Amino acid sequence: MIMQILGWIVFGLIAGIVAKLLMPGKDPGGFIITVLLGIAGSLIGGYLGSLVGIKGGWFVSFATAVVGAMLLLLVYRLIRRNAAA
Repeated sequence: MIMQILGWIVFGLIAGIVAKLLMPGKDPGGFIITVLLGIAGSLIGGYLGSLVGIKGGWFVSFATAVVGAMLLLLVYRLIRRNAAA
């Protein structure tokens, strides 16, 4: 269980970077916040993917992590934009 969580954290680090590359633009928190959101999005995406029964190899897991990171980054951007207005 611990190794799975550590794997998702490393996966999330990479997924956060890929999500940032796929979603260009200025992020309110900078690179560190983006990477942390990627890790959190990866954990959430992996957890939700396992709940709904998404199975596959590393590519499916990575795609799930990137989508989770992108969704979390989008939510973060919307919250920060509304808070600044």
